[in-house]
Amino acid sequence: MAKRALLLNDADNCVVAVEPVNAGDEVIFEGGRLTAQSSIALGHKLAIRPIAKKAKVVKYGASIGSARAAIAPGEHIHSHNLASDYITGFHFEGAGAATTAERVADAPRSDSPTPLAEAPARTTPPRGAPRIAPDRLISGYLRKDGRVGIRNRITVIYLVECAHHVARQIAEGFGADVEYLGFAGCYPSDYAHRLVRGLATHPNVGGVVLVSLGCECFDRVRLAAEIEASGRPCATVVIQENRGTIGSVTEGRRLVGEMHEQIANAPRKAMTLADLVIGTVCGGSDGTSGITGNPAVGRAFDTLLAHGATCLFEESGELIGCESHMMERAATPAARDAIESAMRKASQYYSTMGLGSFSDGNAVGGLTTQEEKSLGAYAKSGASPIAGVLLPTEHPAQAGLYLMDVVPDGEPRFGYPNICDTAEIIELIATGCHLVVFTTGRGSVIGSAIAPVIKVCNNPETYRNMADDMDVDAGRIIDGGATLDEVADEIVTRIVEVAAGQPSCGERLGHVEYALTYKRFDYPDTRACRL
Repeated sequence: MAKRALLLNDADNCVVAVEPVNAGDEVIFEGGRLTAQSSIALGHKLAIRPIAKKAKVVKYGASIGSARAAIAPGEHIHSHNLASDYITGFHFEGAGAATTAERVADAPRSDSPTPLAEAPARTTPPRGAPRIAPDRLISGYLRKDGRVGIRNRITVIYLVECAHHVARQIAEGFGADVEYLGFAGCYPSDYAHRLVRGLATHPNVGGVVLVSLGCECFDRVRLAAEIEASGRPCATVVIQENRGTIGSVTEGRRLVGEMHEQIANAPRKAMTLADLVIGTVCGGSDGTSGITGNPAVGRAFDTLLAHGATCLFEESGELIGCESHMMERAATPAARDAIESAMRKASQYYSTMGLGSFSDGNAVGGLTTQEEKSLGAYAKSGASPIAGVLLPTEHPAQAGLYLMDVVPDGEPRFGYPNICDTAEIIELIATGCHLVVFTTGRGSVIGSAIAPVIKVCNNPETYRNMADDMDVDAGRIIDGGATLDEVADEIVTRIVEVAAGQPSCGERLGHVEYALTYKRFDYPDTRACRL
């Protein structure tokens, strides 16, 4: 029986297997068929015509790198015969991969990589008029600063790792409406202060208990004043001033109990889609991500934006190679310049670090180069105009679609910009996202503190293995069980349901992961958003 593969663009010279293929199998795709020269897994690529050494391999109608050797029709295309034109130091050494030294020696190099082809980075053209989204009103929690949240939580925040255990002991036992998180470092950081302030004054937060050891550099007095200025009740427990662990836990629990009563009757206010701020990020990406969940989220974003919502997509470091696509979609010349500047910084940063936003899991799942991963990730942004660029914790000045610039300013200081997916999610939340849509191909179980995480599973095999952790099965697109539009509408519906109070899978399972790291940004002093 013939196996199926997907041709994503007429200009492509490869196809993506949508089911496992064995050597010798006949593979059929739109407009052709071939004989597989080797066995490959779901999400991996096969050449459909001869590709000369150093010629471009084309997927989504755009270059995803250069051939390290001549590639014959039906041959598996992966890290043993394909190299990125952007990031040459990728370390994957799986089956069939060349050594890092061989890849770096053979890979084409350029100080200024040629932008990707101008073909659209999506599997099908965008829809015309977006479908009407669910018109169900959401009953939110009105805060004294005028913002409206979809959850009413008390957050216990430790200001140094030394206070982590005490904060956890305070929060445990109160249920899902009391969470804890914190900043591990002791060295002062403007970014960390902004991040914690953004989380503590998030619209989903009704009250805050700060937990300090007492001698860290975090300015707890300033932070408490900023939280109180937002109208939220805030209390501080200093371990060195409260008889250590036992006294501090006892005092902290008393304060949380009192605060729980204070916020129990928070005033409610009706919300619509236009009141929501929604973020998206991908993690554990594979060869299915760019053809199922990511473009479905992009179409969901187009619908949400048409109804007045604000949407944020991450991250600049994972979109290297998509500069020209985003700049063409810029709503204004200023937005175009901001996109170009952010992406130039990301490319320079990763070139200096000698790595990209790429993991072994990405490669095992069928992705080979930074360009390929970027094009798939870019699909999450949809087709709407891009209003501007935000730094973490900057609030959008108006509704619209925004790129989040997560790459630190200046010379690399703190290593990899986002050490894990939870760091990206918490940045989106600190920037005001009521909830985050997280797409995954390889699989992920994470949620987050403060804001719900809706997980969209891109790979049908992964969904069958991890269904309890997933909110939306986008792998049905591969299996023929749903169209991109149908999954996009399901994502919008799930967003409305979760915003209205239904727990996401991550919330139901008790996931409250977070990661707060060191970074440095040159924040504008007078503007909330770089348009």
